[in-house]
Amino acid sequence: MGEAQTEAVYERFRRMDPKEFSGTTGPMIVERWIKYIKMIFAFMELQDADRVRCAIFLLTGDARLWWESASVSVNLQTLSWDGFKEVFYSKYFTEEVRSKLTREFMTLRQGDNSMADFVRKFERGCHFVPLIANDAWENLRHFMVGLRTILRSDVMVAGPTTYTVAVSRALAAGKDQMDIEVDRHGKRPYQAPCLEESF
Repeated sequence: MGEAQTEAVYERFRRMDPKEFSGTTGPMIVERWIKYIKMIFAFMELQDADRVRCAIFLLTGDARLWWESASVSVNLQTLSWDGFKEVFYSKYFTEEVRSKLTREFMTLRQGDNSMADFVRKFERGCHFVPLIANDAWENLRHFMVGLRTILRSDVMVAGPTTYTVAVSRALAAGKDQMDIEVDRHGKRPYQAPCLEESF
């Protein structure tokens, strides 16, 4: 690719106002950044080599210092986007962290979480287990297993056939449960007045 063409790619990329990455230990922040720039790459229809160059361009601070050391062990002329992610993840989103998040997802249960919090944790964790995320039936099944028993029964009555329908029904059931709790604890049960007998 000529220098002028490379410059044009950079200019187009900068106009998208991409977020820089300065380094972090938070795996969700790392994953969000990668997804964010992938979305820009897809929109711009960037080639593999341009993706790598643009991602490197966004590294600042500690991440830039890390990359200067890490890049010594890779061939920048042949480094693919997948290759870059592998090197990047080995520093910022290790296999050990991914395994831990996968285990947490596989044992995720609603417990005392609100329905909205459980859905948020489920959708975040699902990303780390593509075999479930990419299989509609497994996604639905795993979500149902994680629900509180009383909510699961309520959702199953509706016979959901998709995860989206199950979530919608579970959110409604969760709201109903909260309303019942408020009614139960918010109102005092009626007690007849105590009349003293006089002699």
